[in-house]
Amino acid sequence: MTIGSAGVLAPGKWRWLRALGWLAALCVAIVAAYNAVAKAALWLMASSSVAPAPDRLVAAIAGSIALVATYWVAVRLGEKRKVPELDLRRAPLDLLLGLAIGTALMVAIVGALWSFGWVVIAPRSIDAIALALRDSIRSGVLEELVLRLVIFRLLWRAFGIWPALAGAAVLFGVLHLGNPDSSWFAAACLIAGEGVGIGLYLFTGRIWAPIGMHAAWNFTQGWIFGAVVSGTTEIAGGPLMLHPATGVPDALSGGGFGPEASWAALIVSLVASSALLVAAWRRGDCVAADA
Repeated sequence: MTIGSAGVLAPGKWRWLRALGWLAALCVAIVAAYNAVAKAALWLMASSSVAPAPDRLVAAIAGSIALVATYWVAVRLGEKRKVPELDLRRAPLDLLLGLAIGTALMVAIVGALWSFGWVVIAPRSIDAIALALRDSIRSGVLEELVLRLVIFRLLWRAFGIWPALAGAAVLFGVLHLGNPDSSWFAAACLIAGEGVGIGLYLFTGRIWAPIGMHAAWNFTQGWIFGAVVSGTTEIAGGPLMLHPATGVPDALSGGGFGPEASWAALIVSLVASSALLVAAWRRGDCVAADA
């Protein structure tokens, strides 16, 4: 696994502190690049005061491309190395793998909730998809690249792989505490699932499978099943509508936060995370190739 050992991450005094400083700089740079390009794209396409959904989808794609490009340039210059974690030749198959895993995990979670009678699922008319795609792409690219390639990788460089894994997972859960209807149990469920994204990154050495997994997880949950996603209803408009069954505790149904804040999600996430992390460990993917 390539985590960087030259340039700003070269061995020597205060390497851990340099890694943390570089982490902060990369986070600011890539998020700023995404926002700037996405807003510029919306401005160029503006036909009214409120941008239509297709324009916002195009803006998200443009911002995501800018984010990835900014990371590539920054690593080439700052870490003085190639960037195999963004290998485009392997992207299609990696994305398909991630999409399949993210979809399968959410189908398993919702299937368990429905089979036990903890949620109700009803058909509805499809009335939107562009915003669901926009939010799924944005969350997949932005969150995975920041959490995996910046925060997890550079915490690994600074403190070792296991503190990095724990730190990135806890940060992801804590960041969602501000979402509507969130709770410490919801955060714990999200933390349990972080091993899936990290495991896919370790297993492939690239970011594309985690991006696909994250995007498919949100899209399947929010658009296909019509459930709330992390307390928000932005990803909606698909063929089904899911809501908690009357009288069922939030810990069983997911409540207002959505299916990912349920015991079913916690168990499925822990099993999947453990399987992927153990597989990566056994293959030797938890050792930095350029330590």
